[in-house]
Amino acid sequence: MRQFDTDVLVIGGGPAGLAAAIAARRHGFRVTLAEPAHPPIDKACGEGLMPDALSALAALGVPLPAEMGLPFRGIRFLDGEISVEAGFGRSCGLAARRTKLHRALTECAAEAGVELRWGTAAQGLTPDGAVLGEEPVSCRWLIGADGGASRVRSWAGFKIWERRARYGFRRHYQTAPWTDMVEVHWGPGFQIYVAPVGPSEVEIALLCRDPGLRIDDVLEYFPELAARLAGAPHLSLERGGISAMRKLPSVTQGHIALLGDASGAVDAITGQGMCLSFQQALALADALAAGNLEGYEIAHRRIMRRPRLMANFLLLLDQHPRARAEVMRRFERHPGLFTALLAYHVGAVSRAVQRLIGQAARKSAAMY
Repeated sequence: MRQFDTDVLVIGGGPAGLAAAIAARRHGFRVTLAEPAHPPIDKACGEGLMPDALSALAALGVPLPAEMGLPFRGIRFLDGEISVEAGFGRSCGLAARRTKLHRALTECAAEAGVELRWGTAAQGLTPDGAVLGEEPVSCRWLIGADGGASRVRSWAGFKIWERRARYGFRRHYQTAPWTDMVEVHWGPGFQIYVAPVGPSEVEIALLCRDPGLRIDDVLEYFPELAARLAGAPHLSLERGGISAMRKLPSVTQGHIALLGDASGAVDAITGQGMCLSFQQALALADALAAGNLEGYEIAHRRIMRRPRLMANFLLLLDQHPRARAEVMRRFERHPGLFTALLAYHVGAVSRAVQRLIGQAARKSAAMY
């Protein structure tokens, strides 16, 4: 049998790549991870982990210390005078700084025995692996987890479909949280997210279609929120990023598999990016253990199906204010509908109920 330098080579050291490395290592593979940056790696993203993301992290064996962030019990939508909320039931989410999550994943990967090559960039692919820096490294399996602008995806010639991108901006404020929920404030063509990430710290994130907008520009649309933040010191610079809907016909090719944003993405409006990466990492490791990437292809399509549907539904509300107002009023009159939608969103309802909600969401999309 041919000897490789490593069994699994992971290109990309963000949360997706680290999760893939940990999951593969749990199956006994020799794993090498290459990343040009050094930890902890930050990124402009929402910092709320939904209950299903926490479940996937638990399955990966990644411990999250209590002091890492603050739990939140549900989601609240606010649109003008309308406010609707729903809890997760017996579960909670966790809002935590991206850097703290990355540090926890890094430590877990190191303890699991992953060879971590920080400050090492992949320069290209070879028939049996990749060139890391100036060193060719051969592998049985290669995982591209290098983000939405994946070079592995480009080098390998994967096809991709992408919808017009939106833009995200994030900043942290030093102020005591006023809610134990993640709040979503809906404005004309944008959303503001509020997440309580510490006892005296909240994260404010903006999602919009205009790359020129910034958080300070849109706070005037939300006087109550602006008043809460007035005078609060900034704990971080305003960091920006791109959010897009991406889909690939296939996420595997030969011995190469894509994972995380490199394998497709849903708009950040869902808050599910991290969760998808963790769930994909578990499925991919199982496929590697079985020696057949077709199982990952099937699992990847299943994992992405519900978040894509929810993303399309929420983007529909973003694009059609009158439709959103009607939907919000219905949620306000019938709170159980919003509770059911949130349960569907985090995969906490039966398959039969999922099908019913999915059919309703598709019907709403067809109406507008």
